Amino acid sequence: MKIAIANDHRGVERKNEIVNHLKSLGHTVINCGTDSNESVDYPKYAFDVSSKVSNKEVDLGILLCGTGIGMSIAANKVKGIRCAKVDNVNDAYLTRLHNDANILAMSSENDLGLAIEIIDTFINTEFSNDERHINRIKMISDYER
Repeated sequence: MKIAIANDHRGVERKNEIVNHLKSLGHTVINCGTDSNESVDYPKYAFDVSSKVSNKEVDLGILLCGTGIGMSIAANKVKGIRCAKVDNVNDAYLTRLHNDANILAMSSENDLGLAIEIIDTFINTEFSNDERHINRIKMISDYER
């Protein structure tokens, strides 16, 4: 799987750990984040990953910032993006299963073990294709247009 990942200045270390994990599983990872601890404006990084996901250059995206909230807000401004701010494994599972989320946003402050578990669940869960979920996603896409 091809995955784009981005972070702000608060997520550099966590991003590097996640990239190593994803590569160890055989995924191709595109680093769109900063590699500096100097303060940066997170929206440009969220927009970069979101554009790559929207244009189908990558399969999924991962965004990291202090809370994950700012990145998720920015990402969801890009047409075709369904970014979920996730704090636990169950939410990671359900947002893929029910919402077919294509970007995961999370706090860079999460424990590494939890972060990896959330990401692995997000990546390995497939959309249910239930008609009710398809209809709801279509409603969102139609409104977006």
